[in-house]
Amino acid sequence: QVQLVDSGGGLVQPGGSLRLSCAFSGSAFRIYAMAWYRQAPGKQRDLVAGITTNGVTNYANSVKGRFTISRDNAKNTVYLQMNSLKPEDTAVYYCNADARAVLGIGNRYWGQGTQVTVSS
Repeated sequence: QVQLVDSGGGLVQPGGSLRLSCAFSGSAFRIYAMAWYRQAPGKQRDLVAGITTNGVTNYANSVKGRFTISRDNAKNTVYLQMNSLKPEDTAVYYCNADARAVLGIGNRYWGQGTQVTVSS
């Protein structure tokens, strides 16, 4: 069974940086596409950044050039480096692991979320 543990959130001033981590426990981390989503109060959960099993990345337009997603297959961990943070980045950030393309329906998992608050 896959479990994801998100960490690294906190309170930061505008212009500051944070690095989120997502620790994956279970088997075959390498076959999972990983992603970070975020959800602000009263809004839907949106994709922030994704990284494929081959390391190809994609980003929401709102974070391009400021956020970087990476994965360490040796440590079963995915990261989200967030720089030049803005108040509108405030949200709960969720890690996602998806292997439905390989293992079929049901093989998608979520972390518990970590709160990021950008405020002066």
